[in-house]
Amino acid sequence: MQRKKPFSAKQRKAQLQQKRAIKRGDIDPPPPQDRHKKSRRAAVPIADGSSSREAVAESTRRLQSHFVKLPQKFLEDTKQLAAILHLPRPIPADAALLHIDAAAIASASQDLALQRSDSEESQNQAAKLTCPKRPKWRYDMSKKEVEKNEEGLFGKWLDQADEIVNDWCDVSMDSSSPSNSMNSASDVTHEMPRAPTSFERNLEVWRQLWRVTEISQIILILLDSRCPLLHFPPSLSAYLSSPHIANRTRTILVLTKVDITGHTRADEWTRFLKIKFPRLPIVRVEAYADTVNPESGAAAGRRAHQPHIPPKFRQSLVQALREMHDELLQPPDRLKGHPERLAKWKPSVRRNVSWDAVLSAQGGQVGTAVGGATAPRPSHDEPRPGGASGDEDDGSETEPEYLTIGLIGQPNVGKSSLLNALFGIPKVKASRTPGKTKHFQTLFWTPEVRLVDCPGLVMPNLIPMEVQVLSGILPISRVSAIPLCIYHAARLLPLERLFNLTHPSLTEAPVADKRTWREPRVVESGSERKAVGEQKWTAMDILTAYALKKGWVTAKAGRPDVNRAGNFSTSLIFVSLK
Repeated sequence: MQRKKPFSAKQRKAQLQQKRAIKRGDIDPPPPQDRHKKSRRAAVPIADGSSSREAVAESTRRLQSHFVKLPQKFLEDTKQLAAILHLPRPIPADAALLHIDAAAIASASQDLALQRSDSEESQNQAAKLTCPKRPKWRYDMSKKEVEKNEEGLFGKWLDQADEIVNDWCDVSMDSSSPSNSMNSASDVTHEMPRAPTSFERNLEVWRQLWRVTEISQIILILLDSRCPLLHFPPSLSAYLSSPHIANRTRTILVLTKVDITGHTRADEWTRFLKIKFPRLPIVRVEAYADTVNPESGAAAGRRAHQPHIPPKFRQSLVQALREMHDELLQPPDRLKGHPERLAKWKPSVRRNVSWDAVLSAQGGQVGTAVGGATAPRPSHDEPRPGGASGDEDDGSETEPEYLTIGLIGQPNVGKSSLLNALFGIPKVKASRTPGKTKHFQTLFWTPEVRLVDCPGLVMPNLIPMEVQVLSGILPISRVSAIPLCIYHAARLLPLERLFNLTHPSLTEAPVADKRTWREPRVVESGSERKAVGEQKWTAMDILTAYALKKGWVTAKAGRPDVNRAGNFSTSLIFVSLK
C-alpha cells in the first residue's frame, strides 16, 4: 500500500485558511482533481481490452443504490429540534401500535372528520405509487434503442413519484422553524416534521427486478414477519397485478423470520394477510437453526446459526409451489370460449416436475449456478410473454427447460437466507446489512427447478424515512438525518435505560458545550443536581451521553462525537430488533 504524504500542522493550518477564503469568496476554488488513482497492481486484460478489476469496479458502481438527498436546511432544523424536544417519559402504552386505519380508531370528537379525510387522502396518494414498468421491446431492436426507451420511461416515472411524495411530505420549513425562534425563553412547542420517504432511484437496480420477473413463472414475495405491511407496499402489489405479469405468473407471500417474532404473532399476521389478500397463498418459513460450534474455545461451545428450514415449513412451501404450478398448467379462462385457440394452447411452464425431489433436495448437488439466466428464446414468429407482443399469452412458445421461481422483496427481508436454508448449506452471501446482494443470482434447486434471488429494492411507499431505517429497509450508512431516527426510536424505547446512560448534566467532568444553536446547559453541583429519573431527556442528550460513555470525541474541538454515537446506537437498535 502506498505511504501517505507527510502532513504537518503548518500545512494543515494553511489548508484550513484556504478553505475559509474559498467559502468567503476571496479566492477561486482550485480545479477538480481525479480522485481515482490507478492501482499499482498489474491489470488483468480480458477480451474487450479492459481490465477485470476495472470491469468489476464499474459494475459495482452501476448497481449502487441511489436515494433522495435531504435538503441541508431540513437536516439542520431536525438536528435543532432533536436537541430541544423533550422525549415522553414514561413511554405511552400505545406508542408502538401500528395504526392501520386512523379513521376507524379515532375517538368520536370534533377532529374525527378531519382525521378520516387525512387517512383517505394518504391512502389515495399511496395507491397512485407504482413500480416502474419495462417498456415493450423486440428481439430485432438494438441495445441502445432498448436502453433509450427504458431511460425515457423511467425518467417520467421518477418525476411522477417525486410529485406524489412531495405532496405527501414537504421537507421545506417556513418561517416558524425552530431556527427562527431558538432564543425564546419559554418551552418550545414545535413538533418534529415528517421525514420524507426514500425509494430506489437507480435504473440499473430496477432492471434487475425486470429480469427476474421476466424469467420467473412463480414469484415468492418475502415479507418480514415483524411487520409485513411495510414490506408489501401498494406499489409492488400494483406492479405484480399488471396484466403482463399476472397473466403468466403466480404469486406467493412468504413470511420470514418466524423464529424471531414467534408463532403466535406469525399466526395473527397470517390471518390478517389472508383477509387483506384472499387470492394469494401465504406460507411461513425459518431460515436458521441454533447449533454449537465445537471448534470454539469455550467449554460449552459458542452458539452459531446454521442455514436450516424445519421440515414442516419446507413441506408447506413446496406444497404451495406445487399448487401454483398446477394452476399454470391449466388454460386461462379467456380461452374457454374459443375452441380453436384452446386446442392450440400449451402451458408456458415446464410440465413435468418431480416435487418429491424438490422436497428432499439438499447437500452439495444443489445450489450450483445455472448456465443461462434467460428463459428459452422463442422463434421470431412466436410471441414472447411480457415482451414486445403485449399482454396476451396463448401458450404457443416452446416449453421452458426449467421451472423458474423468483424471490423478490425489499432489502433485509431474508431472500438470500431462505436460499441457503433450502439448500442446507451457505451458497449465497447473506448479511444483516441491507443491500448485500447486488446482481440477481440464478441457482439450481433440482435439475428441473431453478431459483432466482433478486437484489432487494426499496419500493415506493408513503412511509417516513426513520421507519424505513429502524425496520432495516434502508442502510444506516446512507442516512444523513441520524438525530431524527434517534428521536423516533427514543419515543418508542427507553434508550437511556437500555444503554445504561447517565444524563450529560450529571457527569463528573462535564464537557463544555460550545454549540451556538442551543442555550448553554446549566450544570449544578453537589446536592443541587437532580436525580437521574427526574432529568428530561432529548435525542441529542442520548447521543451526547452515549458518546461520553464510549469516550468518542471529535478530533478538532474535542466535543462528544454525536454522529458516531448516532450511527453506532442506531445499528445496535436494529440488531436488537432482529
